[in-house]
Amino acid sequence: MNNILKLRTGSVLAAAAVLAAGPAYAAGTPSSTVITNTVFVDYQVGGVSQTQRTAADSFTVDRRINLTVAEVGTVTTNVVPGQTGASTAFTVTNTSNAPLDFVLAAAQLAGGTAAHGGTDVFDVTAFSLFRDVNGDNVYTAGTDTPITFIDELAADASVTILVVGNIPLSATNGQVAGVRLTATAREAGVTGTQGAAITQTVGANTAGVDTVFADTAGVADAARDGAHSDDDDYTVVTAALNVTKTSRVVSDPINNTTNPKMIPGAVVEYCIAIQNTGAAAATNVTIDDSVPGQLTFSTGSILLNGTVTGSTCNADGVAGGTYTAPLVEGTIASIAAGTTRTLVFRATVN
Repeated sequence: MNNILKLRTGSVLAAAAVLAAGPAYAAGTPSSTVITNTVFVDYQVGGVSQTQRTAADSFTVDRRINLTVAEVGTVTTNVVPGQTGASTAFTVTNTSNAPLDFVLAAAQLAGGTAAHGGTDVFDVTAFSLFRDVNGDNVYTAGTDTPITFIDELAADASVTILVVGNIPLSATNGQVAGVRLTATAREAGVTGTQGAAITQTVGANTAGVDTVFADTAGVADAARDGAHSDDDDYTVVTAALNVTKTSRVVSDPINNTTNPKMIPGAVVEYCIAIQNTGAAAATNVTIDDSVPGQLTFSTGSILLNGTVTGSTCNADGVAGGTYTAPLVEGTIASIAAGTTRTLVFRATVN
């Protein structure tokens, strides 16, 4: 008697016709997928084929919870004192194998080293979170929408979240404010409603859909806690102006220009020097100076945007400005970082 056995195996997924044409998920096979594996046994007895034997095994793919929060870019966000709606951007990505909600929490650092160096020394005001609607990674009032949680985020999908605040007018050049964004996975299923908290499955594998946390540690959370976090920061980059005012006697009616003295009739030249020691240009710099009642303004004597040599003002400005008794006024369009510009005018001692 000849017994001939032939063994064939095959595997199918539930709803195989649909899944075969579906996308490949970086996060893995979607949870709740039923994977069935069937074995087929063919054999003969005495050269005669016998009835085929089959056996099947099925299991359900469990849910792996994984996510990342990452700042957009690798540099600080430069801001100026008094700026409103200053924003930093973070990408929240669902690397789980199931759709999820994600609750969001933003925090400001309390001292310590910020993400891009420097020490956190101030907080922004009106601290809030927005979803980046137009995809430019910058807060746009009236376009980007307030958000407290990400709703129904599909596996492998990402959302850009903007951390937005106002910079205090008192902030000074080089100061840093650190901010942090944390996302925590929640159950999905009801659109428009933040899902319930998720817990891992305890004990051995079950026949149903188990849950496993697979996330790595963020800057302020542990590995496998169903959450992830990252930091970014604001750095103040602004002008810093030092103003000095000096005077010199140009001539007097007795000595003329040779060793003149501050006697009645003497011509006095004032120099207002504005030095920018900051890291950004100062623009639209408006200067107002009242002429004392003991002096008479010299018409047409205002020179703007001049330079200095050492501590001496040069008479190289451009005529301009206005005089409306007793006020001398002038505007310098821009004073670049690291430069000094002047307003010079003359008056006669009464």
